[in-house]
Amino acid sequence: MVGALRGRDFLAVADLTGADLDALLDLAADLKRGRDPGLPLARRSVAMVFLRPSNRTRVSFEAAIHRLGGHPIALFDREIELGRRESVSDVGRILDRYADGLVARIPSARDLVGLAASMEHPVINAMTDSGHPCQILADCLTVREVRGDLAGARVTFVGDGNNVCNSWIEAAAVAGIELRVVTPAGYEPSERELSRMEELSPGSRRRVLVTNDLDLGLADTEVIYTDVWTSMGQEDQHEDRRQDFGPYQINEGVLGRAPSGVRVMHCLPAHRGEEITDAVIDGPQSVVFDQAENRYWVQLALLAAIFSPDQT
Repeated sequence: MVGALRGRDFLAVADLTGADLDALLDLAADLKRGRDPGLPLARRSVAMVFLRPSNRTRVSFEAAIHRLGGHPIALFDREIELGRRESVSDVGRILDRYADGLVARIPSARDLVGLAASMEHPVINAMTDSGHPCQILADCLTVREVRGDLAGARVTFVGDGNNVCNSWIEAAAVAGIELRVVTPAGYEPSERELSRMEELSPGSRRRVLVTNDLDLGLADTEVIYTDVWTSMGQEDQHEDRRQDFGPYQINEGVLGRAPSGVRVMHCLPAHRGEEITDAVIDGPQSVVFDQAENRYWVQLALLAAIFSPDQT
């Protein structure tokens, strides 16, 4: 089934079927165990546009492209000035002639779609303000490692209804995850995102609980997942958010209110002492750094699948 991804864009978790996701995670797990991915990117270049700061995303993608025999070309806002110095379509058409694919970490989902529409080569979403699908691939691999299966996993997302949350909602529809989203009042995911679940998988909406009650969200959960309270571009809201989210900090007291075997995840970077404490992120129930490592393995698998040679 991984062959079904050959030559395709990857703009959202919703681009995958459940079978696609399972096959991609199987490949990532095999690669992590030592399977040789070959060199499908030999003599190829992949452009990487970063209009937002990047640590894990850039390093993991560059390492994966290099491992597959390719050459990553990182481009930043001052080189691109997307939509200002040049139109989105012009940037895409030019990069399409120079590179064999594009990894884009940009704020606007509309611009991402515009780049994909103007390019014949594959485009991969490395984060927009609306979604973070590669992060969720790594998260799904981590959940599988923790419990052995993804379908039916009980995951509690504690935080803003942000891009990571949106991609988790799509994953719940695609993979059959039981998702609980816990936020302060006024920070819930949009009704549009929740309604989209029914388009992806009829009946899947009932697998997502949105609540302001932390204890309700923690009941019988297997994974507590948190994220920063203030995302990039929201810095002027930091003080209000710090007060609103204060009761939702993941600390040892919160772990004591959850099932004893619960695991803790965070997409990083962590603001230690805000959304999560040192004792939790560095504690025995944390799989945060396994989760961060898995960014490399799922992106290696994604690139290998998209750029795999046609065997026909």
